[in-house]
Amino acid sequence: MSLDFINSFRDKSVFVTGHTGFKGSWLTLWLNRLGAHVTGYSLAPPTDPSNFVTSNVERAAVKNYQADIREYSRLQAAMKAAQPDVVFHLAAQALVRKSYLEPRQTFEVNTMGTANLLEGVLSLGRACTVIVATTDKCYDNANQERGHRETDPLGGNDPYSASKGAAEIITASYRKSFCSAESLTVTGVKIATVRAGNVIGGGDWGTDRIVPDALKALSIGQPVTVRNPASIRPWQHVLEPLSGYLTLAARMLSSNEPGLCSGWNFGPSADSEATVGQLVETVCKALGKGTWKKAGSAPQPGEEKILRLDITKAREQLGWQPCWGFEETIERTSRWYRAFYENPGRSTRNLCAQDISEYESASSIASGDFPFMPLQNPILNSDRASG
Repeated sequence: MSLDFINSFRDKSVFVTGHTGFKGSWLTLWLNRLGAHVTGYSLAPPTDPSNFVTSNVERAAVKNYQADIREYSRLQAAMKAAQPDVVFHLAAQALVRKSYLEPRQTFEVNTMGTANLLEGVLSLGRACTVIVATTDKCYDNANQERGHRETDPLGGNDPYSASKGAAEIITASYRKSFCSAESLTVTGVKIATVRAGNVIGGGDWGTDRIVPDALKALSIGQPVTVRNPASIRPWQHVLEPLSGYLTLAARMLSSNEPGLCSGWNFGPSADSEATVGQLVETVCKALGKGTWKKAGSAPQPGEEKILRLDITKAREQLGWQPCWGFEETIERTSRWYRAFYENPGRSTRNLCAQDISEYESASSIASGDFPFMPLQNPILNSDRASG
């Protein structure tokens, strides 16, 4: 696979919501590397530690707003100041189990937050490419064997999944009502949604997330507690879906093709699917130590048993495909956390930069005709992370 977006974001104004989160922090670093002028809009980092802090992501943005996506007037003002060419909307309440505890907040953030974002784009009165990130859980999941296709019905049993299905419907409504195929050349506003699998990688410390929970437990010599070891998930390194988002946005910037303004799956290859138990075993193997145990029989909030994505559309229409397989993803993720826990005071920005550089190389474009820009304001390994 080649990364067609190499020169697409240079000197572009890019607005990223949720840039203090796991995926958003990696995306901000990558856009900075590609020469974009990034404006970030998000709440404070959701965890401590966080990749936003340990990798000094704040320095990769020209402006950082600490604000709630539900506060429309502040969001609109920030977008007006940024005058974005591209918007990546990643701000969300992104945890299934938390959605059972705070369903109303989950729906407010994930639905009205999306509506606010789209309303803000329209208020700019200028051309803009918009990528709205939802999830593989936005589909009406019948635990079928085949992967979900973009044309499958939307749904969601738990509040998080339902809120993301609703965000898809809201986005489609705005697209059809105000940014139709017939008006693309007039408004220049192009909107697409993107759906990833179970994203893992360094810098994720989300609550009730199996990889950070496992690595934290193993780092202090404790066995990993696993709730649903037989559940099948489409595991992928965080750079995989982000490369898909960037590929799609680059195509949308350069083309008025209406079909680009639709829903897209950016999941892993079928051979990267594995059960939760297999994932933890592979993490233990990568670290060379550790064991796991099944959680007790206390009632647990419902979670889907099988999640799969069909990525045929992205392969055939964008030329995008995954680059790193399951074991390499686990090895790289484990290496990142191992370096952090062995030296928790040091900046992790170079760890992210190394993964991004090696992903580019593995994708066959880091050599030859396409020179990459270095991370702006780079932080050396010897530097200490700061807020």
